[in-house]
Formats: sequence, C-alpha cells, structure tokens
Amino acid sequence: MTTRAGFVALIGEPNAGKSTLLNRMVGAKVSIVTHKVQTTRARIRGVAMEGDAQIVFVDTPGLFRPRRRLDRAMVAAAWGGAADADVIVLLVEAHRGRTGGVDTILEALRDRVTDNQRVALAINKIDRVKAEALLALSADLNAAYPFERTFMISAEKGHGVDDLREWLAGALPEGPWLYPEDQIADLPLRMIAAEVTREKLTLRLHQELPYQLTVETEKWEDRRDGSTRIDQIIYVTREGHKGIVLGHKGETVKSVSQAARADLSEFLGRPVHLFLQVKVRPNWLDEAERYSEMGLDFREGD
Repeated sequence: MTTRAGFVALIGEPNAGKSTLLNRMVGAKVSIVTHKVQTTRARIRGVAMEGDAQIVFVDTPGLFRPRRRLDRAMVAAAWGGAADADVIVLLVEAHRGRTGGVDTILEALRDRVTDNQRVALAINKIDRVKAEALLALSADLNAAYPFERTFMISAEKGHGVDDLREWLAGALPEGPWLYPEDQIADLPLRMIAAEVTREKLTLRLHQELPYQLTVETEKWEDRRDGSTRIDQIIYVTREGHKGIVLGHKGETVKSVSQAARADLSEFLGRPVHLFLQVKVRPNWLDEAERYSEMGLDFREGD
C-alpha cells in the first residue's frame, strides 16, 4: 500500500470560512467558528483521512492588515503555516469576490510560493451567488494567479468538499502517515479547551468585547470516575470588562460555562466539570507568556 501524507494550509481573509472547512474536512470541531473576524489565533491542525492519504490541515489566522502586536503575530503565524505546507488552498468568499485583501494575498503568494508547493483556489459560500457570477470570479482570479485547480464549495453545507478532499489526498507527497490514524488534532487538549470557551464568550458577547480577552486552561485533572475537571481563567484588560463577562448575577459566565462544558464533554467523550474565573490583567496583550499559550510567537509582533 502506498501511503501519502502532508500539510495543507488554508489561507484567506478573516471570515472566509477556513475554520468551517477544516471542521467539515476533519468531521469534528477542532477549530473555533464564530461570525467575528480574526477569531482563529493559533495554527490549529486538524487531521483527516482520505483513502490511503493523511491530510494534516494547518488552519491559519485570517490574513488582514495588522495594526497591533497581536495582529502582527497572527499574520506572521498565517504565513508561517503556509510556508510549511505541501499544498496551499486560498479560500475566497463568493459573494465578496476579489477584494483588496484578496489582491494583497495573491501578491504575497507570487512572492512566497516555492516550486514544490501546489496551490488551489476554493470559492466558498457558492450558495450566495448566481452561476454566472461564480464563473466570472473564477476566471478573474485564475487570470491573476496560476492556480492548479479551482473548486466551488460550501463549507457550511458540504457542497464540493468531498471533491476538494479527494484532490488534496492525491496532491500530497508519498510517505508514511505523520499521526496515529485516530488522531484529529495535534493541539494540546488544554489549548483546545481554552479555544472552546473563547468561542462561547465571543458568541455570547458579540460586539462588547472584541479582542480584549483571552482564556487559559490553568488546571486539568482526569478523575478516577472517568470525568475531567478543567479550571480556566478568562483574562480581560479592564475592570469594566470583568462585569460584562460575569453578567448580571453571574448569568453570562454561567451560560458560557454550560455551553463550553457541553462541547467539551462531547469532544472528549466523557463528563466535564468546568470552572471559570475572570481576572483583570491590563497588559496581557503585551505579555510574551500569553502569546505562547496561544501558539503564537511574541517576537513576530515587533
């Protein structure tokens, strides 16, 4: 049996659907999905099996014009993920089309892609536009960059995803698998747990606290009764933010905890006891330790 294995980087603007596509490919929730831009901070890898091939996805933060240290570290992580990949898939939203941000990414691809990397285009959210518009967008993007293949997909509904996964499997180099067959992510469980809680906070708080919070898993205890106790700290930058996260009589943090606990129990396949604390840490955005907890390089933000 000839096995194949390699890394696939999903790149694109924030909200292009990279995390949704990753979760669809892997068949489990390994990357957090919210309707907020710049949600994915760390290079989360999901592992998908397709025939005799093992596809290791590098889910990169969305590419955008960075303004702060955290932004710069995220963009550096995104291009770092692409540099290590055998195959790069550029995701473009069908209804947004070729934006200035997409042009910036195309320009960077021309400079950064090496001869042994294969690059495909995936036009996502195809259910939002008419066929003529899709064909015109595809022609326009292919004229701007020599993509090896173009796929029309809906990551949310699953349209076209199987074709893309099949092509990716065949595009990877021959070689032994990189992970055990039943492994779906190589991110430490503590980090996945923190990401799940951060997703619930983002969904619950909407515009109130965009990026001023981070979650860390402080303790993890697998108990004899088959359950797991997880203690996490939610760091915010201001005292006022603490009240928003806690909510009236602690209702907000309670509902976040319940939602996160349900997801984690399902993900781990065992009962989870989740305990959340909210702490004010004014300068967490400038602390190297917080960045390494997120899998980012603090120095890349300089």
